[in-house]
Parts: sequence; structure tokens; C-alpha cells
Amino acid sequence: MKHEEYLSVIDSVIAQGPFSADWSSLSDYRVPEWYRRAKFGIFIHWGVYSVPAYASEWYPRCMYIQGTREYQHHLETYGEHKNFGYKDFIPMFRAEKYNAAEWADLFAEAGAKYVVPVAEHHDGFQMYKSDLSHWNAYEMGPCRDTLGELSAECAKRGIVSGASSHRIEHWFFMGHGKEFDSDIKEPLKRGDFYWPAMPEPNHQDLYSEPAPSREYMEDWLCRCCEIVDQYHPKIVYFDWWIQHSAAREYLKKFAAYYYNRAAEWGEEVVINYKHDAFMFGTAVVDIERGMFADIKPYFWQTDTAVALNSWCYTEGNHYRTPASILCDLIDIVSKNGCLLLNIGPKADGTVPDEDAGILREIGAWLKVNGEAIYGTTTWRTYGEGPTEVIEGQFSDGVKKEFTSRDIRYTMNGEKLYATALREDENGEYAFTLLGEKDASRKANFHGIVKNVELLGYDGELEWNRDSEALHVKTGVTGTDKPVVFRITLD
Repeated sequence: MKHEEYLSVIDSVIAQGPFSADWSSLSDYRVPEWYRRAKFGIFIHWGVYSVPAYASEWYPRCMYIQGTREYQHHLETYGEHKNFGYKDFIPMFRAEKYNAAEWADLFAEAGAKYVVPVAEHHDGFQMYKSDLSHWNAYEMGPCRDTLGELSAECAKRGIVSGASSHRIEHWFFMGHGKEFDSDIKEPLKRGDFYWPAMPEPNHQDLYSEPAPSREYMEDWLCRCCEIVDQYHPKIVYFDWWIQHSAAREYLKKFAAYYYNRAAEWGEEVVINYKHDAFMFGTAVVDIERGMFADIKPYFWQTDTAVALNSWCYTEGNHYRTPASILCDLIDIVSKNGCLLLNIGPKADGTVPDEDAGILREIGAWLKVNGEAIYGTTTWRTYGEGPTEVIEGQFSDGVKKEFTSRDIRYTMNGEKLYATALREDENGEYAFTLLGEKDASRKANFHGIVKNVELLGYDGELEWNRDSEALHVKTGVTGTDKPVVFRITLD
């Protein structure tokens, strides 16, 4: 379908409702229950940038910025940019060992309830079959519909499939290649891989010039709607630069189109966005590599990665520990959020051993303790303890030294789950928010505790409750992971 035809289809679907392309109408959106219950998903950064596997997934931009380490690496490894540009990595991106079934099995083993592959990153290469551009994985490189294959395998395992678009940043992503003799040259037109390669803007200025043109934004809208129509993703994730003022009209159109299609198909869907790109309440806010310091009355998401230095696979990634990721997951869920955890497969389609190992350790913990995560709701407060959680994006690199006094609470029916983010070396725990305080004091809980159990342990626990705390002694030690107690209330 040509762009002009697709734009007519988009207008027609929006006109049929129930949602219109305005914030007032889109404010009727409600976050689906399946998403609130899922809590944990997998993000996947995999594409042509996985071939150089150097620095990060921003290699295609930085390799054209003179003076950067990526620029120098490219010269030393591949030669001059005019002879070997980013497009020349495409034939090297063969994904010859890609097995969508094996990926889906790994995600199921990890305990993930939804998966969000990057459908198109800033580099402009589509990881799916497209009628709008020939620069896609179905026609080049792997010559496979990688997104479609994974979506089908996830569906077989009951895992919800989504897709992310980082396309809007392509407006400027390759622009530095015009500053010297490279393979990025004018004239560029729609349909060219590098188009439009505009000068990089001031990212803090939401009205920066040159602003994305109408032609570019219409192309962006068509690409996003094509993903919706071909794959029926239940989540569409957008990266940060959609907050630009030039995108506003098209964000509203996309949301109305997506929500109307979902209503037509009898599905409940989610849009993830960063900063204030969407009007609050019309989609789900996402915090990149960070979290909130306190519980929120609205549902939200964190996206972070198993590696601290890159979203894609690079040689020498700096990996987080499974325990630190689990602590983040527990903290986020206790504050009414969910976690989207990224991995970066290699160019050949294999998942690195480090990524797979982290996912399996997380899955093993969730297999025992998942009832404190999946399907839970928040308690009256998220938790207690001495360790400060820094609020805001890009804070996941700050190491948090949690103690056994750092407790997070979640609920499911009459069950209250108290998770110690670190094991006590003596197996002794005190939950001060559950103490039998006098009503004149600032008590959090005056209810009745019927029983206390340690998940994954069949033995009896010693526990008692006094005015200061609910005290529990397990006698069980020897783990580097969080410890979960199931507290039955009456």
C-alpha cells in the first residue's frame, strides 16, 4: 500500500471511533488488567548495529561523528566511510542462528509475561516485513520476518507480544555523515536508507529546527500503523524524541488509530512513552533506566537493560547481577509499576551466555517467589528500610546497597508479601510497619496476622508480633537473592 493510500485508511479508522485524535477523547483510555498483572517483560535491541558490536546501539550515529572513538574504530576496522558506510553492514547481518522458538523458550523460562522487540531503531532498518520500505530484514540481511517469527512463537507460549519504534530519531541520526566525504550524500529522498539525515537538533528544545517535516511525520505514522496492522502488538513502545512539538498531531492520530483497531479486534493494548510526550492518562509513562522513589497512584513502567553500558550486544558489555535486577523488579512492583528488561542478541541471532544466564537466574527466583510479583496490588505503602532509592531516569548505574531491613510489600487478597531485598545473615527479620502499635501512634497496620511463611521453605517459622514489629526467625541462610515472606491476614 502506498503512503497516500495508508493515510486515507488511517483517517477512516479514526473517523469510525470510538477514539478521536484529540487528548480529551484519548483520556478515556484505561490501562488493561492483563498488563497490570504481568509485571515483567523482555525488551530486545537487535539489528544491524549488532554487527559492529562496538560501544552501543548508537554506533550508526557516532561512527559518522569525527573525533569519536566510534569514528576512529570504524576507520581502523572497516576503512574510510565513503567506501564502507553503515549500509554495508546489512549483508553481514545474517542472523543465521536465529531461532525464534529458542528465544521464546528462554523468555518463558525467565518468567516474562510480555516481550517487546525493537521493530525499528534509530538506524532506520526495519526488523519486519514492510510494504513501505525495502530496507527491512525480510528483503535484506537475514531475509526473514524476524518480528513475525518471534511474535508467533511467543503466542504459542502465552507470552504477550509487543513492538517498539525508535524511528523518529532517524530524522537526525545519520546527519553527521554529510559533514565529510562519506557514503551519506545529497540528494536524499523518501525511500532512501539514510533519508533525511538532517542536522542534529538541541534535544532539550521541543521546538528545535529543522523540525521533522510533514512528509517525514506522515511516513513515521504509516510505519507505526503498519506494525499495528500486520502484527497486532498489544504493546507499542516509543522512544524519547516523540516529545518534539512536530510529533504532537501524529501521536494523537496514532493513539486513536491503535486504540480503535484494538477495539475492533476485541483487544486491550498499551502505549509506552517517556517524559510528557503523551498527555497524562492517555498512555503509560515509562522511565528509562530509573524508577520512582515512592508509590504512585497510576501504573507505570521502567525499562532497563542487563548491561549498563549498552542496549545492544557489544564485545565486553558491563553486566548487572541478577540479584540487583530482582531488587529493582520488586521495588518497582511495590510502587505500582512493571519492569521491561532488555537483552542484546548477537548478529548471528544467538543470545549471549551472560544475557541468558541472567534471565535464567531471574526465572528460577520467580518460579519460587512469583506469587509476590504477578497479579499483585500495592499495599498502603511500598515498604520500609534505610536505603535511599534515587528517583529519575538513568539512575540504574548507581549501586544500591540494600540491607535485610529494606522491605517491600505487595498484596494479593488476604496475602501480604513482605520481601527483604537482602538476606539477613542470621535469618532474623523485623517488619516494623506490622508492629502492634497503639492507635494513638502512627500505625500502618492494626489487623490480625494469622500465619507467616517463607516462600520456598516447608519448615515452620518462629514469629511473634509486639508493639515495635512483626519478628520472624527462619534459620535459613545462604542466598544472594531477595527473601519473600507470605503473611496471611485475617
